[in-house]
Amino acid sequence: MLVVMRAHATEEQVQAVCKRVESLGYKAHSMPGAQRVAIGITGNQGTIDPGGIEEMPGVGEVISVSKPYKLVSRDVKEDNTVIRFPRLPNNDSEAVIGGSELAVIAGPCGIESREQAFAIAERVQRTGAKFFRGGAYKPRTSPYAFQGMGVEGLKIMAEIRDRFGLRIVTEAIDGETLDQVEQYADVIQIGARNMQNFSLLKRAGRARKPVLLKRGMSATLEEFLMAAEYIMSEGNYNVILCERGVRTFADHTRNTLDLSIVPAVQRLSHLPILVDPSHGTGKRNKVTPLARAAVAVGANGLLVEVHNDPEKALSDGMQSIYPDQMDALMVEVRQIAAVLKRSVAPPVDARETAAANTR
Repeated sequence: MLVVMRAHATEEQVQAVCKRVESLGYKAHSMPGAQRVAIGITGNQGTIDPGGIEEMPGVGEVISVSKPYKLVSRDVKEDNTVIRFPRLPNNDSEAVIGGSELAVIAGPCGIESREQAFAIAERVQRTGAKFFRGGAYKPRTSPYAFQGMGVEGLKIMAEIRDRFGLRIVTEAIDGETLDQVEQYADVIQIGARNMQNFSLLKRAGRARKPVLLKRGMSATLEEFLMAAEYIMSEGNYNVILCERGVRTFADHTRNTLDLSIVPAVQRLSHLPILVDPSHGTGKRNKVTPLARAAVAVGANGLLVEVHNDPEKALSDGMQSIYPDQMDALMVEVRQIAAVLKRSVAPPVDARETAAANTR
C-alpha cells in the first residue's frame, strides 16, 4: 500500500503517518518526490484497512500497489531517483547517477598492483569519467583464478580517490567483505552471481552507501526488480541497476547484452539503470559499439573495463579496452548524448590533471 501526502504536508505530518504505520506492525518507507512525499508500506501479507490513515492530517490518498515490487515501482515514486555524491577535497565537481548527465564508471576488472591501478586511474580521470571501478574481491568460476587483492586493493582505490578525485565502485561478495567495502568505497557493487543472494542483499540494504546491483545471468525483469526491492526494504533507497548481459544460445559474445531492458525498467521503476558493455559482450571490439547503443537507448550511464595492458591482465583482459579506446569511446558517447539532450562530463586537460595530482 502507498500513502500519498498532500503537496504542502509538513515533516511532522509525514512522521506522524510513519509512526502510525509502524504502530500497526508494518514498515514505513518515506520517499520524497519533486511535489510531494509518498510513504510505502511493507510487511503486510494482505490488504491493510486504510480507514485510520487516510483521515490523518496531510494525507492526500491511500493507494493499493498490486506489483510485488513496491518500493522500486513508479507507483510509489513517480520521479526518477537521482543519487548525488558529495564533492571531494581535490575535485569540486558534483557526481550524479540518474540525472541528465550520464555517469561513466571505468577501470580494470581487478586491482592487480598499485602501479597498474594508478596508471589506469590517471587515464580514466582525463576522459572526464567521475567514477573508478576495480575489483578488490573477485568471484571467479575457477578456484585457482586470481581472486583479487582484498583489503590491500581497497586501500589502493582509496588512494586513487584521494589522488585523482574519482569516486570508487567495487564489489562485495559476501557479508564479511561488504563490511570492508562499505568502509572504503563510495558505491557497493553486488555482482550478477549474487543478485539473488538474499542475505547479502539485506545486508546491503542496511549499508550507508549506494548499491549498484547487477542483473543475474538468467534473471527476468521481475526477478531483477525484486532483488532491488530486497535492498530497499531494509531502508537503503540509493540503488542503481546495471544490465550486464544474460546467458543465451549465442556463441559470438560472452553474454547477450539485453538493451531492451533499459526502457522496460524505466517504464516500471524510478531507479537509474546503467549498462556494462564489457561483461555484456566479452569482446574488446564490441564494447564501444554497444556503449553507443546503450546511450542511444536511454541508459543513465556506462560501466566500462579499461586496462593499460589487457594482454597481461589477471582477469577479463579480452573484454578490457585500451585507454586510447576509452578516449575515443567518450568522444562518441558525448555526441550521441547531445542528440538526446543529455550530457557527459568533458575531458580533463592533461596539464590540469598533472597539476591537480601534485597538490
